Amino acid sequence: MKTIKIDEDITLKEISSSSPGRIFNAIDRNREYLRKWLPFVDSTQSMKDSEDYVLSVINSDCPKKDLVFEIWFEDDFCGLVSLKEIDHYNRKTELGYWLIESMQGKGIMLRSCRGLIHYAFDALKMNRIQVKCALGNEKSMQIPLRLKFEFEGIEKSGEYINGKYFDLKTYAILKRDWKQKQNT
Repeated sequence: MKTIKIDEDITLKEISSSSPGRIFNAIDRNREYLRKWLPFVDSTQSMKDSEDYVLSVINSDCPKKDLVFEIWFEDDFCGLVSLKEIDHYNRKTELGYWLIESMQGKGIMLRSCRGLIHYAFDALKMNRIQVKCALGNEKSMQIPLRLKFEFEGIEKSGEYINGKYFDLKTYAILKRDWKQKQNT
C-alpha cells in the first residue's frame, strides 16, 4: 500500500480492503453535496457498492489501472484523489478527485493534487496529466487553473449526471512544463 506524505496536515493512502466503510460513510453523509457533480453518488446506495468499487480497483488486471488514494487531513478521512486509466505505454493519465463539504476551502484538494502530480511525473514517469471538469463546476475547475494546467477544449456531453449530460472542460499539463510553471 502506497502512502504519500503531502505536508504536515495531509497524507494520501492508497485504498485498501479497509477503505469501503470510510468511502461509503463519507458519500452517504455528503450525498446531496456530492451528487451535484459526481455521477457515481446515486449508484452508491450501500456499503456493498463501495466494497465492489474498492475491490474493482484493487483487483483490476486492466493494463490501464487506476491508482486511488484516500485523502487524510489531520487524521480525518475527507475524500479521494486518483490517477485514472494510467497509460504507461503513452505515459499519460487523468486526475480525478472529490472532497466532503466540511473540508472545502482549506486548500486540501489543491495540495493533494499537487503532491499526486509530482508523484505521477517523478515516480510513475508520466509525461501528460489531464483533468476534466463539468461545465459549471467552478470549484473543480479551480484546481487545474491554480496548478497552471492549460485549457485544451470541450468534450461534448462527456459526463452523465443525475439524468443530464454535461460538457467537460479538459485541462492538461506536460511534465516539461510542470516544474517551470510551479516556480512562476
